[in-house]
Amino acid sequence: MSEVASPAGFLEALELERFVLALAGRAERWREQLECAADAARRYAEIWSDDYVNAWAIRWSEDADTGFHDHDTAAGAIAVIEGRVIEERLALAGAPIARRYGAGDSFYLPASAIHRVRHGGGETALTVHAYSPPLRVQGVYRVARDGALERAVAPYTEELSAELAAAA
Repeated sequence: MSEVASPAGFLEALELERFVLALAGRAERWREQLECAADAARRYAEIWSDDYVNAWAIRWSEDADTGFHDHDTAAGAIAVIEGRVIEERLALAGAPIARRYGAGDSFYLPASAIHRVRHGGGETALTVHAYSPPLRVQGVYRVARDGALERAVAPYTEELSAELAAAA
């Protein structure tokens, strides 16, 4: 089992991915907090927070979907522990760019990414997310009636959903 060390500064891409994988390997930090998640579409718990990184464990049911959002100035890394998720990056010249991830996979999100994550089908999914600098606000996107893309700011503690993005 990997040790999780407090970082001495903001983490670059490879460091952030290593950090999230180390947290993912420490189930005692998050497993119990998510055990009662069967009744929610998406259940989350903050499992790490310091001046340089914060991290969350998230359980995804069949219909869980964050809607399109960004992480403001925070880059992110996600490790998939169980099940599958689909990550889609917003693309102006066509359909979103979709990538599927399963148990054992991890991926990096630059701070500039506008994306969504949703359940990938089958069993409930479990992921660990880490952000550096720490996630404090998120941009939530929707398409207005006139077709314009709009962004609203949501605090990092607010549950993301496709419905929230549609109502922004």
